[in-house]
Amino acid sequence: MNIDLAYQNEVTDFKEDYEKDFQDIIQTTLEVLHINDDIEMSVILVDDEKIHEINRDYRHIDRATDVISFALEDSEQFYMEGMPRELGDIFISVDHAKMQASEYGHSLRREMCFLFCHGCLHLLGYDHMTEEEEKEYNLLANRCMCTTVGFIHLEAEPLLDWLNKKMFDFRGLIPKDLALSTDKYNPYKD
Repeated sequence: MNIDLAYQNEVTDFKEDYEKDFQDIIQTTLEVLHINDDIEMSVILVDDEKIHEINRDYRHIDRATDVISFALEDSEQFYMEGMPRELGDIFISVDHAKMQASEYGHSLRREMCFLFCHGCLHLLGYDHMTEEEEKEYNLLANRCMCTTVGFIHLEAEPLLDWLNKKMFDFRGLIPKDLALSTDKYNPYKD
């Protein structure tokens, strides 16, 4: 599998570089989902003003948000046999990420990685519109974040409780005999 990640920072006063973290997250996400295709995608770091403009123009939402994903695979016309899968584009608001990291009491790196992971799952067709979808989505995000950069999703403990009650093999990701632990863990240490 070959991953072509176009990383673009449009925020001139933002010098942090998360390209390696993002590469690791998409690699892990594809492995977890058993996707072996070559893929192409982009991530663009923007400010609140730019993401507000994108929201207004393309989603008819007149406000800034933390992340927006534009999946190209929502349409069959974008798949060409023998070519890499073009997943789409992820826009992350650095301003929102900073605010949320402060609000949640964790690092900016953790927030940027979570927002990228969140966007990746959307590009791969996952959503969180229903309670069941949200549980599956959060479990996948947790698996990819924990495996890749050592962070665990904010709602990991309830997810582990939910899994213990379900006792099922989540798409082959979790061995049925795995004893899930809800021991306290500090997910924001980095």
